[in-house]
Amino acid sequence: MNNIRLTQYGNGGGCSCKIPPGELEDLVAGLSPTSPPSTGRLLLGIDQGDDAAVLQVEDATSAIVTTTDFFTPVVDDPYDFGRIAATNALSDIYAVGGEPVIALNLLGWPRDVLPLELAREVLRGGSAMAQAAGCHLAGGHSIDDPHPKYGLAVTGLADPGRLLRVDAGEPGIPLTLTKPLGIGVLNTRHKATGEVFPEAVAAMTTLNRDASRLALAAGVLCATDVTGFGLLGHLYKLARASGVSAVVDSAAVPYLDGAREAIRDGYISGGSRRNLDWIAPHCDFGDLPENERLLLADAQTSGGLLVAGELPGFPVIGELVPRGEHLLIAK
Repeated sequence: MNNIRLTQYGNGGGCSCKIPPGELEDLVAGLSPTSPPSTGRLLLGIDQGDDAAVLQVEDATSAIVTTTDFFTPVVDDPYDFGRIAATNALSDIYAVGGEPVIALNLLGWPRDVLPLELAREVLRGGSAMAQAAGCHLAGGHSIDDPHPKYGLAVTGLADPGRLLRVDAGEPGIPLTLTKPLGIGVLNTRHKATGEVFPEAVAAMTTLNRDASRLALAAGVLCATDVTGFGLLGHLYKLARASGVSAVVDSAAVPYLDGAREAIRDGYISGGSRRNLDWIAPHCDFGDLPENERLLLADAQTSGGLLVAGELPGFPVIGELVPRGEHLLIAK
């Protein structure tokens, strides 16, 4: 089983297998959440593309936060795949300022193709990250699926008066990034060659819990996590929702070791190219080289938080500015 490469059995891999952002927005356009008056008030939902839904139940002091996330293998090691997918799903709760309390497994597995022992390792990895997050993992759902898939449905709690939203950014606020970029190109290289990048695995299995708590403690109101739509894609959604523009200093953006070499050697996912095509009409890139643009649009899996505010120990990569002709300016 040690020589079975999980990444060869999935369509895409990690968050780069998402439906492209433009297509997804067209798909959900006009859909509105149901809101029976007896179930409380929806504080965050589908309208601005926040990372999780938040419901304020009448007479409750905490709001309910809920999300789901799953994808095809992003690494070959099944235990690491489980850890990464679970960390990524938990991130949606942290990205809106919540704390996860209970999760359910979501597993698709080609039972006649891949040994169930590998699926057990995937589930064991997910369990390890739920335990690290202090979150109950209580069962879930599985199906026989042509492509292996794993993730979690997660429910958490948050203070309804202290949420992190994508529509609360204001001009003059700096932008902080809490994990380096480059996960996408390194994962693409891993899938093509089998090379293992421990630094990328470490980044993808680092919970965004501490960064979220720091943001709340600093009084931050606006944040998102950086996943399949890339840094620029998620920043575009934040700027659009907040009615501002954003400037990114590309020289200040941190990258994982090997990321620049990977993109130089052509390891670029289709998801990253689609991200760049989607945000390019809204960007002023000036003379920024193509590879730098692709790195800024690189589809991340279990990336960090993009925070409108300064957090100690993390790099400031730009700032929000008054809305101009372009929503994004990368220089």
